[in-house]
Amino acid sequence: MMAALSETFPVAGYYSRPLPAAAAAPLRARPLQQRRRAGAKGARGAAGAARRVGAPRSMGLLERTRKEWFILGIVLVIAVAKLEPAVGVKGGPLKPEITITYIAVSAIFFNSGLSLKTEELTSALMHVKLHLFVQIFTLVFFPTAIWLFLQVLSVTPINEWLLKGLQTVGCMPPPVSSAVILTKAVGGNEAAAIFNSAFGSFLGPWTLKRKHDLANRKEMGIIITPLLLLLFLGSSSSVPFTSIFSQLFMTVVVPLIIGQIVRRHIKDWLERKKPPFGAISSCVLLMIIYTTFCDTFSNPNIDLDKFSLIIIVFIIFFVQLSFMLLTFLFSTRNNSGFTPADTVAIIFCSTHKSLTLGIPMLKIVFSGYEHLSLISVPLLIYHPAQILLGSVLVPTIKSWMVSRQKALKLTRQPKAPVKV
Repeated sequence: MMAALSETFPVAGYYSRPLPAAAAAPLRARPLQQRRRAGAKGARGAAGAARRVGAPRSMGLLERTRKEWFILGIVLVIAVAKLEPAVGVKGGPLKPEITITYIAVSAIFFNSGLSLKTEELTSALMHVKLHLFVQIFTLVFFPTAIWLFLQVLSVTPINEWLLKGLQTVGCMPPPVSSAVILTKAVGGNEAAAIFNSAFGSFLGPWTLKRKHDLANRKEMGIIITPLLLLLFLGSSSSVPFTSIFSQLFMTVVVPLIIGQIVRRHIKDWLERKKPPFGAISSCVLLMIIYTTFCDTFSNPNIDLDKFSLIIIVFIIFFVQLSFMLLTFLFSTRNNSGFTPADTVAIIFCSTHKSLTLGIPMLKIVFSGYEHLSLISVPLLIYHPAQILLGSVLVPTIKSWMVSRQKALKLTRQPKAPVKV
């Protein structure tokens, strides 16, 4: 009976009728070479299946590493600066007083001028109410609120230079990249995000009547952040006021203008080749961060306690979440005049801060200051934190925006007449 069952059901449930005797024979009755071939084939199949299962995981890790290479680069350059600070200190082999202060900073802003598509901003120019909200929140409310918050934190044992660094974060303009990328990922008002990011980063909070005044707008816009830094931290700077702005003009404004002029002549080539502007600026920025921390680790008088650093990290996440919630509540009020897509752009543009523009400006404004690296730590933390929070919240914000748009569409549909 068992033999009959084994011939009828050799593999559980796969056959419902008897197999030929040769096919139903026990494995041990087969020739040794045949069994080896079958075993090798099965092993290869199992290995292939394992590779197919493991491949997505390894590819996912590789893709994630490629996306987050800049954050990993920050960690790496700080670690290298800790191991060998003598290479990047002032007067060292890299000569940062020349290569970083002038060449690297100028390269970043020339690259920004070359990549900035000012022609794309005209479509969003007329949304004045949204622009005013974002610029006032970013350049007035944000630094003022941080200053008031720091008056309370000043009585705590938190490192005073890290607290000053928090104030510099509040003075920074919005970034050109991350706020636009996240707004686009959600499906928000991308044109408004582009305009406000560029406006806050380069142009400053005002308008001019003629397009050919671009150079003057850029010069004035770059002045806003240094003015805020000197307003809130003026006593901390050892560089004369005129010296700051003359260096800003030569290393920031002039490269930006040259970049825009060059862009007009090679615009078609740039659109066709699409050079990696972001990656180029990020690599140069890593050099600036490296030399900044070389100065820190080579100075025996600077001591950063872990307690202050951990508290600063929590404060940064708290500030970002609080301000994102605040901008959301303000922009979704009744009769606010903002669409759900506008709200998305407002949330990201009002709360994000530029590391690419911020670090070079700190390098200029606080040049030669021994606590420069400590002042820059909160900005170095704020940058990855805003990307992390934004990426995590993209699905939630997108779900809200879609549902809100559907609800508004239903309310605007005319009601069908009731038949009597």
